[in-house]
Amino acid sequence: MLSEFITYYRPHMRLFWLDFGCAVLSGLLELAFPLAVTFFIDDLLPRGDWSLTLAAAGGLLALYALNTALTAIVIYWGHKLGINIETEMRARAFDHLTRLSWRWYDRARTGKLVARVTRDLEEIGEVAHHGPEDAFIAVMTFLGAFALMFWVQPTLALIVALIVPVMLVLIIFYGGRMTQTWQAIYGRVGDFNVRLEEALGGVRVVQAFGNESHENHLFAGDNARYRQAKLDAYRIMAASSAIHYMGLRFVQVVVMVIGAGFVLNGSLTTGGFVGFLLLVGVFYRPLDKIAAVIETYPRGIAGFRRYLELLATDPEIADAATATEAPALRGDIRFDNIRFAYAPDRTIIDGIDLTIRAGETVAFVGPSGAGKTSLLALLPRFYEPTEGRITIDGIALQDMTLNSLRRQIGLVSQDVYLFGGTLRDNIAYGRLGATEAEILHAAAQAQLGPMIDSLPDGLDTIVGERGVMLSGGQKQRVAIARAFLKNPPILILDEATSALDTATEREIQAALDALSIGRTTLIIAHRLGTIRHADRIVVMDQGRIVESGTDAELRDAGGVYARLAS
Repeated sequence: MLSEFITYYRPHMRLFWLDFGCAVLSGLLELAFPLAVTFFIDDLLPRGDWSLTLAAAGGLLALYALNTALTAIVIYWGHKLGINIETEMRARAFDHLTRLSWRWYDRARTGKLVARVTRDLEEIGEVAHHGPEDAFIAVMTFLGAFALMFWVQPTLALIVALIVPVMLVLIIFYGGRMTQTWQAIYGRVGDFNVRLEEALGGVRVVQAFGNESHENHLFAGDNARYRQAKLDAYRIMAASSAIHYMGLRFVQVVVMVIGAGFVLNGSLTTGGFVGFLLLVGVFYRPLDKIAAVIETYPRGIAGFRRYLELLATDPEIADAATATEAPALRGDIRFDNIRFAYAPDRTIIDGIDLTIRAGETVAFVGPSGAGKTSLLALLPRFYEPTEGRITIDGIALQDMTLNSLRRQIGLVSQDVYLFGGTLRDNIAYGRLGATEAEILHAAAQAQLGPMIDSLPDGLDTIVGERGVMLSGGQKQRVAIARAFLKNPPILILDEATSALDTATEREIQAALDALSIGRTTLIIAHRLGTIRHADRIVVMDQGRIVESGTDAELRDAGGVYARLAS
């Protein structure tokens, strides 16, 4: 895990050495201050030379000013280093999340994912800034301060050093407990975010059923568990800080008593005594720093471990090593003995053999749960078949890169997702970089023209989160406009007109018929009146094809389709 963490410093080595060098120099100056005080008391004061004393004071003030500048550099540029690493990690995590399969998201909780790319990575950024410099400076300060104390008074230095192992053991013990506690806190944050997202995202359902008090009760439970986890962490932190504080003050008192004896017997000067007391503070400052960082390090370690776990999640569907860019596809599709299951005991598609010619319009009908949507979700490789092979124009799906495959398949589904930006942005999502004229043309083809003309801001109208400002029919027409703009050779329409009124549906259906010309169109529909024009209708039931033919042929056959049409 440490070697993996170090790799994130490589693009930022100049920034790292600036931060690290300034921090080390600042630490060395901290060691020089007690010696300067010793010199001031033992050498300058007895001389009674005010000019020399003021010159020395000015020099000391200059050192303080230099150390102030070094500290400011460490704070700003050091945090910039941490932020850069945090930003890179967040980008990498987001890129990885966008590549994970639908099956993985079927089991994931969005609130927990949000916590991983926000709170977790913020803590990692702090560790990236403080980690290397704190570790090195702690060791350097320990050794440097001890060497100087030993030079001033060896016996007193050895007495001070005796308590160090005890303090280190306590810090390591409490640090381990803090790590475990912060891991628990991150789990609670995920649960907390999930509850928050579900309650606020579904607030209309909550209010419609009058279940505000129920959601408040559930939220209160998660809130209380999150509170308790944080209290546990701060209880451990309080115990660690208290022990450290008392240990340092105990040592200082011991040094004052024994050091006073050395001063009285003449083996230690007054300046040396004062300087030694200051060196004790410097000597134990690394422990103080470690105790303070106990709050930060465990959070960063826990966050980085969760981050690595996320990156270690291999995308179930990815480009094969031999995959190449798909050529311009015609749309000859072949499903060869396809089986698919979401779980071993939950078979959805059971032995589908189907050939669809380029330019053909094929409709899929059947009762809910028959496997229609699942079958067509295999075509853009949103899921992988459990068995069998799918080809387009004779090329296996796995032999094409995902992007080049999906760029040539358009999808309009019943469950329309709109982003919270403008109408223009949502339509242009079908083909990024489309011109204004192309967007307006696609909108007009999807019967959105009158609505856009009626809006004060036109295409710049904000649609709200998930398109909440639009009706169901308007959202579906935006999705259809995306498909018009994309203009793919293969088109999947999954209940694409289900949310439209009868008059608008007829208008959209005419547009979809025009869009279908010259391309392979696969339609899932429950309203059989919208698919009578299809070249072929495939009837599915319990994951199998039970009938296939034209509307007239299937009505005359008197089978499943005839019963659905009656």
